[in-house]
Amino acid sequence: MNIRASRTLVLPLEDSSQVGHARRMAQKLAEQQGFDPEDSGRVALLATELASNVLKHAQRGELHLRAVPGADGHGIELLAVDRAQGFDTATCLTDGYSTGGTQGIGLGAIARLAQVFDVHSDARGSVILARLYRRQNAAVDLRIGVSHHALHDDPACGDTWHVALDGHRLSALLVDGLGHGPDAETAAQAGAEAFAADAFIDPLLLIERLHQAMAGTRGGAVAVAQHDARINRLTFTGIGNIGASLIHGTQTRGLASLPGIVGGQYRKAQAFDYAQVNGTLLILYSDGLQSRWNLADYPGLVHRHPAVIATVLHRDFCRGRDDVTVLVVDLEPSHG
Repeated sequence: MNIRASRTLVLPLEDSSQVGHARRMAQKLAEQQGFDPEDSGRVALLATELASNVLKHAQRGELHLRAVPGADGHGIELLAVDRAQGFDTATCLTDGYSTGGTQGIGLGAIARLAQVFDVHSDARGSVILARLYRRQNAAVDLRIGVSHHALHDDPACGDTWHVALDGHRLSALLVDGLGHGPDAETAAQAGAEAFAADAFIDPLLLIERLHQAMAGTRGGAVAVAQHDARINRLTFTGIGNIGASLIHGTQTRGLASLPGIVGGQYRKAQAFDYAQVNGTLLILYSDGLQSRWNLADYPGLVHRHPAVIATVLHRDFCRGRDDVTVLVVDLEPSHG
């Protein structure tokens, strides 16, 4: 199974007139993914509840939309993002409770309607996740989260990513084309196409194929992570400034990359093996994200859905000067 890059659509929420726009955009995205009218209506209702909740609780924020693949069909991911003072999740999920003088049906209704629901809230703000799949597909949610944004919402994005799944094996790619804009996007897409053609081959050979594919473009930074749950091992190969970490509880291991430009010039590539990785989080991120974050500063966040983790990191550590991608993968014993 190949999971190709999908961009995050960011809808600002600053006044009530934008709730209707968010609802329409979410419904349109659902229809584009083959949702029937009833399922599209459920997505529209989720968008309405999430957007309204942001305005009631935080006065302003964002709704992030993205198409996500499941094991048996595409779904829609909605994330409500704010920078308010947070709330008590258990209390706000109780029907009848409200912070805004309303009926208080928002979070409880969202949790029941969504097939995947998760939330993280603290003094920095809140991120609420809802994923919904088509009813005719018994979709299995994949524990993969991505926050993928072009600088200033440019139509072209110099970052791209790709995840391939094959039973107990997973192979993940993140490419950051040099600079940003169309030329950077061309470089990144050339690498992604080479990766998708044979994602599970020896990583050094894979890097060489990306190097050949990206020759003649600007080139870029590349990271490839291959996980084999059966032998409880991850192999990582990186060229350039893609950040990478393995996180288990409060323990973080940084993954080593070597200098150079894939498609340009690098001295060598090296594959590093990491053992006992099942049950850990793999986080890859382009240099549009600051590197000074620490999940230990966010109590409980390491246990949240990868999509929530990726979005919190983007919210709090985006540099605002480049395209940015955060890819978070839960290295489960089996990838479906």
